Parts: sequence; structure tokens; C-alpha cells
Amino acid sequence: MIPVQKKDPGGVRAANADLPPASELDDEPAGDAGSLDPRDLDSPDLDLSDEEAAPASVRQGAAVIRGFWRHAPLGPGVYRMIAADGEVLYVGKAKSVRRRIASYARALGHNNRIARMIALTASMVFVSTETETEALLLETNYIKQMKPRFNVLMRDDKSFPYILLTGDHPAPQIAKHRGARQKKGDYFGPFANVLAVNRTMNALERAFLLRSCSDSFYENRTRPCLLYQIKRCSAPCTGEISHEDYARLAAEARDFLSGRSRAVRDLLALEMAAAAAALEFERAARLRDRISALSAIQGAQGVNPKSVEEADVFAIVEEAGQFCIEAFFFRTYQNWGNRAYFPRADKSLTPPEVLGAFLAQFYADRPSPRLVLLSHEIEDRAVLADALSVKAGHRIEIASPQRGEKRELVEHAAQNAREALSRRLAETASQEKLLAALAEAFGLERPLRRVEVYDNSHIMGTQAVGAMVVAGRAGFMKAHYRTFNIKGADLTPGDDYGMMREVLRRRFVRLAKERAQAEAMTAESAPEADDFPQRPDLILIDGGKGQFDAARQILAELAVEDVAIASIAKGADRNAGRETFFVAGKAPFRLAPRDPALYFVQRLRDEAHRFAIGTHRARRKKDFTRSPLDEIAGVGPARKRALLHAFGTAKAISKAALSDLEKVAGVNAATARLVYDYFHDGGA
Repeated sequence: MIPVQKKDPGGVRAANADLPPASELDDEPAGDAGSLDPRDLDSPDLDLSDEEAAPASVRQGAAVIRGFWRHAPLGPGVYRMIAADGEVLYVGKAKSVRRRIASYARALGHNNRIARMIALTASMVFVSTETETEALLLETNYIKQMKPRFNVLMRDDKSFPYILLTGDHPAPQIAKHRGARQKKGDYFGPFANVLAVNRTMNALERAFLLRSCSDSFYENRTRPCLLYQIKRCSAPCTGEISHEDYARLAAEARDFLSGRSRAVRDLLALEMAAAAAALEFERAARLRDRISALSAIQGAQGVNPKSVEEADVFAIVEEAGQFCIEAFFFRTYQNWGNRAYFPRADKSLTPPEVLGAFLAQFYADRPSPRLVLLSHEIEDRAVLADALSVKAGHRIEIASPQRGEKRELVEHAAQNAREALSRRLAETASQEKLLAALAEAFGLERPLRRVEVYDNSHIMGTQAVGAMVVAGRAGFMKAHYRTFNIKGADLTPGDDYGMMREVLRRRFVRLAKERAQAEAMTAESAPEADDFPQRPDLILIDGGKGQFDAARQILAELAVEDVAIASIAKGADRNAGRETFFVAGKAPFRLAPRDPALYFVQRLRDEAHRFAIGTHRARRKKDFTRSPLDEIAGVGPARKRALLHAFGTAKAISKAALSDLEKVAGVNAATARLVYDYFHDGGA
């Protein structure tokens, strides 16, 4: 059953992904909705005698929640807590929504995190579901879509890479794959990262001689490519191997990736022995190389379990208020890699609470294995297992093993999690020292928490873009990077100063709007000091005194007085280490060649330069590949393909007669007239 959403009294918008998160707020057991007396819920025994001791904002939020709580569903469902400006603060699920909401209807007895959430709540939205399993799935979708401030959020939400063995071609292709599985074939994975995929694919090409080229490349070959010469492909494109023999190689590769690796190796060993006995030494040597390649795949996997064919292993550790979840992926009795996650979660949460919230989001859009092993027992284990089983169509088991090989796998993951978190904390400490050194070098009194670096990129003023990179105590904050398409109509092509003024004006005008909204919060409900700020403490400009003066002019116009500005002018002969710095209130100066602050600034500048050039090149490439047909309203992708297939190029289409255009399959007379008029009536 699809849940029906009630009217949203506050208006819902997706929350800003950069807002600081907290976590699950299940302070009370949900209870059994079937055992509740509706009369008890309609007239609860809420002791409000000590409410005056709570802050005014919390009392106000609790009063709002009490008003919505009286109309909350008795059964399972999902609730959203919404701020006055429409921001979704928190998404939660419960077996009895009304009983869960009752835990927020009091103004006292909450920790700081929950009190802040209650104080900000201006409205609530409820969605009823048939079961708690449906509620969990819906809650997870809402969290991933809206990114509420007070939920546990995954920082890294990229899809995992897979190996695809296509099934829609006489000579199957082996390829890397990410995203939706729209192409026919067999998918093997997930692999933890693309390096693991590349390593495995290289060995598979040597072992099974499968092609990795695209279908169009395959169809246009007249002689074998270099991969055939170096024994990495059997060249079915030019008939060096028959389709029957190639299909046998593909079947062997499929068996190997499906877990029947020992059978494949034994078969190859028998063929090698038979070839040697028949004095076919070249064939025996090729089989020997294939067996060696298979051994390399298995040897590179690290920890390979003997009793666990397919499982994901998760272990969580906590230190200094930060959490790390290490995930290992085992398929076909092989370790296919691991990845560390650092979810954003409130310090007051326990590791099991963070792990439970993380898993629901992790499997929201990923297939789950038949077995999931955890380092901690989570509260909603049975509900999560039911939800994953419904999605997969078969039973999924979630367990926290206490002994045996499965426990060893969990402990191995926990050890990797501890090491990853230790490295991250060490890097953070080092980054804090660099930020302190930079503040000292520029004569800034307050510590730096957020540094923004700006650069522009263009070619004689065309495809001009501005780029902003952000650094903080955790290093480069790539989720906060921004690009600006320079669109000032009055700019002279190549006017770097004007481009910088436009970028900074747009950035700080938007910041001013966000700051006005933030100042509407009371002191009790303001974000905690540990959250990454949205406003910079320092902006660095890649340029000389001209860019520096342009930046100061814009900030003065916008009355921005609490942000320091510095500019980096390239040294003589553009040599690194001889840069000149411009800072307000100081004469231009240089830093000592071995000063750590100088190296840090160079890293920041180079990252901004890399990001700006990459964005500019992507925009330029898009413009290069744009077709005039894209500008004609009413000509979609299918008709564009039909026209290009019939005439070859856009130039040939522009010269075609109307009668010729009307003859193209899939193009009606009206569309042909549109195309003809565009090219002949000055439309181009």
C-alpha cells in the first residue's frame, strides 16, 4: 500500500545539504499501537507544572508539537518536524506516531540536541503506513531526499562500481559499470572502489581474453588492436577466434566471478596438461599464463573467508565525538574491497544508534547481500531485515556474530575502522595547525574555521567561469565547492577584475540572505559551535593587487566587515615560493620559502586553479559538441538522431531541401518545416 500524505501546513522544501546534522531521536520505545487506548492518548497525563524552567523557545516549540500531536496517527508512520521557513528539521518513523510525538510534547527532560529541534519546530507532517517496515523505507527515502539537519547523514553517497559482462552481443564485452542497471548482462559486485575494479578487470582480461572495447569500436575493426598483440584480448572482432570459442571464454569468466573459481582453475590445469602432452607448448604456455592471472586475482583479495560466500560487514568505532564505519564486501568467498565512512551525527548518540540510521540509508538505493554482519546490535534490526527482504525478494539476515569466522571478519573491520578514524583525527589536527599558521602569517586574531579561495578561468573572455573552493579543519570540503557562470552583459571580454567582482557579489549577496534567516533563530536554537560554518573567515584571491582591490570594493559595497581578504600574486617568472601577498592593513609581503603557511597557501591556490580550469574545460567541451539542432524547439533527441542518420551532419541538414527533410523516417511535415525555416529564415 502506498501511504497517503496529509496536507503540509508549513510547506516543505528540501533542507540545505550543508546544514549541520544530528541524529535519530528515538528517546522512548515506540510501544505497540495495538495495545493503546485512544482515550489515554487524547487526554494524556502530561506534567507541565515545571515548564517555566525551560527556555521560552523550547516551551513555544513544545506547545506547537502538542497541537499537532493530538491529531497524529495511532498506528505506524513517518513524521516530519518543520521550521518556520519550511526547512525540514527531522524525519522519524514509529510504530505508533502519536506515542512517539508525545515524547517531544514536554519542554523539559531533553538533551541539548532535542531541545534545539523542539525550539525550531513550527509545524509537523504525518504519513500513515500499513506496517513499520513501510515506515522505515519511507523514512529512509525522505532523509536521502530532504537531508534534515537533525538526522544522521551519509557524507559519501556515491554508487559502487560493478563489473558488467554484457549479454546483448554475440561477443560479450567486459566493462566497468556504475548507476542504474539498464544494459542486459550479468553484474558482479559491488567493489569498494574503482581501483579494485581495474585490478580485477586487468587480471580477467589476461585470464579470459575478453574484449573491453565498445560495440562501435568492435564493429569498425579490420585488424586486431594492440590488446590482441599483448595477449589481453582474443580479437573476436576480426575472427581470430570463433564466436563459439569466445562464448566458452565468457562462460568461464562468468563462472569464475560467480564463485566457481576452483572449478575453472582445475579445468584450465587439465587443458594445460593435455596441451603439454600433445606437445602443443605454445597453447600450454597461454593456459599457464591464464592460470597465473586467476591466481593473481585471488591473491590480491586479502582476507578471503572460507564459510561466508556473500556478506557485507560493518563495524563502527567512536573517538573524540567522531564516528567511523568501515564496510567490507565479500562475494563468492572473496574480499572485494572495503571503504570507510564518516557519517555526520551528533556526539550524544551511541554507536548502535548511528549504525542503525546509517544502514537504512546505505541500502536505500543499493542491492543488499543475503547476509549483513554488524559489530553492534541495533534496535531496528528485525524491521530493517524485513525491509531489505521485501526489496530483494528473498530473505536477508542481519546478525552481530559473537564467535567463529564471522566474528573475526567483524573484528577485522573494526580494526580498520579504528585505524581510519585515527588517521582522520591526525589529519584534522595537522590541518588545524596549518590554519593557525595561516592566520598568524596574515595577522588575523581569530582562528580560521572556513577559508574560501576564488579563481576565474576563460579563453579571451569566452566560456568564463568563476570557481570557489573551500577548506576547513577536515581539509578540502568538496561538498561546499561552487562554480559561477560569468553572465554580466556589461563585462569587457577578458576583464578579470570585473569577473571577480561579479563572483564575489553573487556569493555574498546570497550569504547575506542566509545570514538574515539564521539571525532569526534564538540563542537556544542556534547551531552548535562544532558545525562547519557557512560564512568564511578568510577569502583568498588568486591574483595581484587589482583583484585584491576589486574584492575589497565589493565587500565594502555590501557592508561585509567580518571577513578577512588576502590576495596571492604569482612570483617573478611565476616561480612558486616567490609569491607576494596583499592583506588589508599591511604592506605587500612575502613568506619565508620554507614556511608551512606558504606551502598551505600554494595548495589552496593550486586546488582553486585546478577546479576552475576543469569547470571551464567541461563548459567549453559542452559548447563544442552542441548541435544547431539543439536550438530548434520541437526537435527532440529521437528526431535529431533520425535527421543526423539521414544526412550525416548538421551542415548537410541546413542545406537540405524541404522535400528531402519530409522524407526522413520519423520526421513529419510540421517538424520538417521547423527545421527548414530555422536554417533558411535567419534562425541560425
